[in-house]
Parts: sequence; structure tokens; C-alpha cells
Amino acid sequence: MKILAVDACSKTAAAALCEDRALLGEFSVKTGTHSAALLPLIEKLLEASSLNVSDLDLLVSTVGPGSFTGVRIGVSTVKGLAFAGKTPCVGVSTLEAMAAQFAGLSGLVVPNLDARRGLVYAAIFRSSENGVVRLTEDGQISSEELVSALGEYPGEPVYFTGDYGAEHFAFDAGRVRAVPERLKAVSAYGAAVLGYEIISAARAQNEGDIPDGFSDAALAPVYLKKSQAEQDREERLAAGK
Repeated sequence: MKILAVDACSKTAAAALCEDRALLGEFSVKTGTHSAALLPLIEKLLEASSLNVSDLDLLVSTVGPGSFTGVRIGVSTVKGLAFAGKTPCVGVSTLEAMAAQFAGLSGLVVPNLDARRGLVYAAIFRSSENGVVRLTEDGQISSEELVSALGEYPGEPVYFTGDYGAEHFAFDAGRVRAVPERLKAVSAYGAAVLGYEIISAARAQNEGDIPDGFSDAALAPVYLKKSQAEQDREERLAAGK
């Protein structure tokens, strides 16, 4: 199964091309203009791999949490590519795609992204040689709340990855493990692997066919909070302005 996965939820725009779980190619760039960067990345990746959009069997996009604008760009790009060829598509958690890169390591993985106003988007996962499993749901929380949640899993090594390293959290330094720079960004490859696992499980339950529900129409962003503009408006209304 040839899979194209994209991410635009964070500070990078990224695209990865896989054959099932095997990585064929990946491009990423840190940018402030995801709308201008993402589609050219996809085009160059397909060109370098001698593939066309029509050759793809599955499209995957991270759907949040993350930048409101970035989430919409990534999802809209995949919806557009999927529409023409009726290609199945899957949406995956941004945080889970980050955690998926740690498969094979032993310990807790804590992906986090800046949610502003002193908050982070974060979740806790456990990684082992058998893969990565989710321990908590994606949430918008304070650093204190995140550290408190980690207290429920004493003794295990911890990998902080994403916008903030361990130095931003008042956490037991003896449990913290160093994270390679390459693993700190959101992973389009991680998204591709998650998408493959989701669609494979769905096909196994549907006699080998891809069931309804994996269309461009069903793909949608997942927001954990209101946009900054909505929050500012509510604050002005509450203040009577």
C-alpha cells in the first residue's frame, strides 16, 4: 500500500511517502507559510519517487491539536488530493504521530506543542519493543498538570519531545532521557504508520475491503480549544467592550 502522509500542525511542514510501514522518502521544512510550502513538498516528493497522486492507495493527515491555520491547511490539502481520485484518507492525532517515532525505546513519551497562554497540548504514551500505546487523551493543560499526570507512572524513563524539553517542566531530572533533535518535530512518517495501522485494522474487520468513513468528506480537523480570535472576542464581550 503506497501512502502519502502530511503534517502542517506545528512549526514545520512535512510530507512522507511509505510502502506500508517502510519509508520511501520524507521532506520537511520549518516555515511560517505552510500554505506555500506544503504542496510543493508533496510534488517534489512524488516526483523524486517517480509516482503520481493516482498511484497512491492512502492519504493521511495529522488533524490536531496544533496551529489552527496549520491544521486546516494540512487537512484541506489531503481532502483536495483525495477528492479527485476518490482515494481513502485517514486523520491522526498530531501528538500520537510524534510519539510513534519512539517505537522500540523503553519509557514514557510526552509529546507537547505550545498552546499559548502558559498551556501546552500534550499526552502521555508508553513505548516499548512492542510499539507505542496511549496512556492519556490529548489535552490542553498547564505544565503543572502535565507533571502531576506523570506522577501516576512512577519510576519509568521519560522522553519529552516537541516544543518544550524537560527543562521547561519541574520534573525529576533523574528520569528524563535525552531526545535526538531529529525526533523533536512532528513526524509525517509517524502519521503514515498510524494511518496504515488504522486502515489495516478497518480492512481486517471488513473482509479486506476499506469500509465507508475513510473519505475526504469525513476528514476533519480536531481542535481542543477555541481560536485566539474567538477567545479575544469572548473576553471583550465579558468586559462589556
